[in-house]
Amino acid sequence: MAASAPTWAETTIRVGSWLPPAHTMNADVLPTWGKWIEEATEGRVKLKIEYPGGDPKALLDQVQDGAYEAAWTFHGYYPGRFKLTKMVELPGIEGGAKGASIAHWRINEKYLSKANEHEGVVLAGLFTHGPGQIHLAKPIEKLSDMKGKKIRIGGGVQADIGKAMGVEGVAAPGSKVYEILAQGVADGAFMPMGEKKTLRLKEVAPFSIKFPNGMYLGSFMIILNQEFMDKLDAKDREAIMKVSGEKLSALAGEKWGSEADEGEKDAIAAGNTIKEATPEMVAEFAEMTKDFDKNFLESVKDSGVDAAAALKELREISKAEGSK
Repeated sequence: MAASAPTWAETTIRVGSWLPPAHTMNADVLPTWGKWIEEATEGRVKLKIEYPGGDPKALLDQVQDGAYEAAWTFHGYYPGRFKLTKMVELPGIEGGAKGASIAHWRINEKYLSKANEHEGVVLAGLFTHGPGQIHLAKPIEKLSDMKGKKIRIGGGVQADIGKAMGVEGVAAPGSKVYEILAQGVADGAFMPMGEKKTLRLKEVAPFSIKFPNGMYLGSFMIILNQEFMDKLDAKDREAIMKVSGEKLSALAGEKWGSEADEGEKDAIAAGNTIKEATPEMVAEFAEMTKDFDKNFLESVKDSGVDAAAALKELREISKAEGSK
């Protein structure tokens, strides 16, 4: 047994990450999780952030194949595989990123995990970004002015909103948004307010429309390699999961929510215009998205999950947790 001790002492979880190193996920969430893991395992397991570059949608396969022990990525990058996770993205969810992230985890544990959409990896956390808003190079007066505009859309419910608005969707990962706006490939983007600062949207999309609770939320996963976890000593495996789950989900949601507030302040300081959606815009948006819940529930009717009950509970938990 003595010979195996150095191996455990050197166990490292390499996390495949993306977005700039100063982004809250890389500057706050992952380092905090790493600290928790190191403390929980008494120093036997450490976490190291790595930036593979390329398309972040590759990260799911890279974790599944063992190229990385862990990663985080966006459910909307895999439209055929993750259907139930769209639930947390639907319009009308109150409570901000923290409330929604806690609700996301609890609802997954109670309902969604039965559908096994995360098969092949160990799910360590679920979270959302801050409320998704409209960011544009040039201002608009009414929501119908969006028709025909080229808008960067990340997938998931964003894509459904873009279709309802009649925009021309431009597919690009978050890391490429500045570039496509600077080059005029896109007229704007659907993103949370935090990206005004972290992705420098304030420089290329100085006009934003802010909806109460946002238009949507974005669903993300934090995942671990199954084989890596299976090979770990049982007490370390349990220790890692104790500092993951709802605890990690709440941390990620809280940090992404705070970043949205900071991004808005930063954009205003830079001279950006943040326009509160008018009552007419809010009504227009409600009309455009009135069938979203029904369409979502129809799309997952064969999942074996009581999605209607899950959605109702998700909204209740998010609102309650977000107000704490």
